[in-house]
Amino acid sequence: MSHDNEDLIDYDDENDVVTHGPGASAAATRAGDNGDKDKKNFSGIHSTGFRDFLLKPELLRAISDLGFEHPSEVQQECIPQAVLGMDVLCQAKSGHGKTAVFVLATLQQLEPVNGEVSVLVLCHTRELAFQIKNEYARFAKYLPDVRVATFYGGTPVTKDAELLRDKSKCPHIVVATPGRLNALTRDKVLDAKNVKHFVLDECDKMLEQLDMRRDVQEIFRTTPHHKQVMMFSATLAKEIRITCKKFMANPLEIFVDDETKLTLHGLQQYFVKLEEVAKNRKLNELLDTLEFNQVVIFVKSVARAIELDKLLVSCNFPSISIHSGLSQEERIARYSAFKAFEKRILVATDIFGRGIDVERVNIVVNYDAPPDADSYLHRVGRAGRFGTKGLAITFVAAEGDQQVMDSIQARFEVAMTELPENIDPASYMTS
Repeated sequence: MSHDNEDLIDYDDENDVVTHGPGASAAATRAGDNGDKDKKNFSGIHSTGFRDFLLKPELLRAISDLGFEHPSEVQQECIPQAVLGMDVLCQAKSGHGKTAVFVLATLQQLEPVNGEVSVLVLCHTRELAFQIKNEYARFAKYLPDVRVATFYGGTPVTKDAELLRDKSKCPHIVVATPGRLNALTRDKVLDAKNVKHFVLDECDKMLEQLDMRRDVQEIFRTTPHHKQVMMFSATLAKEIRITCKKFMANPLEIFVDDETKLTLHGLQQYFVKLEEVAKNRKLNELLDTLEFNQVVIFVKSVARAIELDKLLVSCNFPSISIHSGLSQEERIARYSAFKAFEKRILVATDIFGRGIDVERVNIVVNYDAPPDADSYLHRVGRAGRFGTKGLAITFVAAEGDQQVMDSIQARFEVAMTELPENIDPASYMTS
């Protein structure tokens, strides 16, 4: 790089943090945490608002009416992928907002056609079916053409058949228990050939019991081969995860619990020890030698994002930056440009570490080491999300950086090694 010995000016981060609104970063809240390191700080989870998901205006209006401003961690991780049709396998304790993930994802993608069922949601009890139907009603408040119905045992099957056969009343979204839904599909009362989304809520409850699992499999076979499959549960044993994945194609796997809050699979993870002044030269070398679709480079402040982006552009790299110093409109415009593959390199601050979800990103570079293990996990989660492959490289230049790396290794049991001279592109490029 022509500027390879020129260090980026290290501005004080506190001057760069926006401490209000949906873009507020975790660092902003930590600054006011009185140094209480033992106190769990979940504020960073809410650094993105629902508006960043670029949902239909009707959905955003309903979300606003309900008083929801910031997505939960589960929603933050799942919704951007789910709305793009990706298969999702998610385990999180009750109360984490799992239902809203598939409700919003299916409503976002739904194009209602009279007489066609597009979405099947299976759950193990009538009560849960009712609850899910009510969630659909709340979020579809401004989508008057969308019809939702519940079907379960213990009620006259003839009434269900009447509803399904009337094109003007036939639901676009069906929430049902496996036994009744299997009967309706088996008897050709419910035509599943137009189903685009197949959802199991509390999937372990249905897949552990052999009779329910049989019903689920029978229903699944009546649906098209190409569809989105999403499964959610509060508890998900390893054996059941294997069963779940048999229904899916390269699902996004999100497991949220008290200890290791998130687990991401399929990433090659390396670190590079170097002096601060050598960062630019090393970055230039990586961008010249690695094969990549798109790269996200994370820095620790707005000023550094602006400077590094300028530097990359001056060296003829197709770079763009996103940070808290931009207006919301400009952020979305730049995000859209990157997503549309108009730019292949994105320089970003942590403020967007949780919001950037682009299917072609296969490499993440932590130019500045993340402030903590949580931030690391969210950053590297940008790579390889649409398949099982990705590459994450972290620059370790200061003593504090090494401490963060140690905490990442300890907390997530990540096998992170020093960056080798040569990396096989097949290990991080999805074929």
